[in-house]
Amino acid sequence: MDHLKTLKTPVYVVDERLLIKNLETLKGVMDRTGCKILLAQKGFSMYSTYPVLSEYLSGATSSSLNEVRLSYEEMGKETHVFAPAYLDSEFVDIMKMCGHIVFNSAAQWYKYRDIIKNSGLGISCGLRVNPEYSEVETEMYDPCAKHSRFGIKISDFEGIDLEGISGLHFHTMCEQNSDVLERTIKVFEEKFGKYLNQMKWVNFGGGHHITRDDYDIETLINCIMQMKSKYNVQVYLEPGEAVALNTGFLVSTVLDIIKEDEMDLAIIDASAACHMPDVLEMPYRPFIISSGLPGEKAHTYRLGGNTCLSGDVIGDYSFDEKLKVGDKLVFCDMAHYSMVKNNTFNGINLPNIAFARLDGNIEIVKTFGYEDFKGRL
Repeated sequence: MDHLKTLKTPVYVVDERLLIKNLETLKGVMDRTGCKILLAQKGFSMYSTYPVLSEYLSGATSSSLNEVRLSYEEMGKETHVFAPAYLDSEFVDIMKMCGHIVFNSAAQWYKYRDIIKNSGLGISCGLRVNPEYSEVETEMYDPCAKHSRFGIKISDFEGIDLEGISGLHFHTMCEQNSDVLERTIKVFEEKFGKYLNQMKWVNFGGGHHITRDDYDIETLINCIMQMKSKYNVQVYLEPGEAVALNTGFLVSTVLDIIKEDEMDLAIIDASAACHMPDVLEMPYRPFIISSGLPGEKAHTYRLGGNTCLSGDVIGDYSFDEKLKVGDKLVFCDMAHYSMVKNNTFNGINLPNIAFARLDGNIEIVKTFGYEDFKGRL
């Protein structure tokens, strides 16, 4: 990791070797089951990696016209889209670039079905359903929470005109193992199984941590194969995190040390609020290479970003040696839900984006400056 510390900071670095390791795991699932795995661009849309991703994945899924276009132009394989509601001004352009469109309500389906039919584009349409079963503990990330706006409940599904509908889509998971999927499918089948014989495909959504070390791939395989054999459907999965999990880093520099009686404070040029917002939203404490928990090592610091938000605190960390101005800190697992969610609050510059290639070279694929900040306002 010493080569990362030579880079101008802050900078996101995605490691091609680690990315391919994840992709090989996902490709193994596809090869064994015949399922199709899509990149969920909402979690990772670093399109300079798409030539690599396209060698392994079946395509990408989108939630907006911009993501649809990115998949169509840069991935060039299957493009799927789901949105809570579509904009009339964008829908025709979406149709031209999408092979699969999923609707969130019967009203949305009825609104656009004739346009799709008359287009002659052969688009495969689906409906998102809400099985009303989830094991997600953080309500902000629970698609089945009370009053969720995602998916059609079984009480509203019966009576929908399904002519022209080819698939059902459910997404109920977040960073979870396949035992959760197994239990979810049981509920999904109990409520919606009678409709599956009419379908050509079913989409298990995202939230599958397939590339995590403790993930039970065999249970996932069984879930896919049972669904295929029972209903003769094509199975799709669209994990975002699993593609880029543990493949990226955020390298930052210590700008100042503030002495306090109980614990020293370190200000760095990376920000939780701007550059890793899930640290505050989830919340969670990212791992820093060569660090420990507070008090575990000799010197403990509270790390804060260089913004005027009082809560822009990344967490408390300990180190073997005292931190000093100019030291580089490397945050792990910063590929997914970081670049796609970052912002320029306070006018703080966005980190550069780099791709560490297999041959050892590090390509700076994107830099940001004043015009990027100004252009967003």
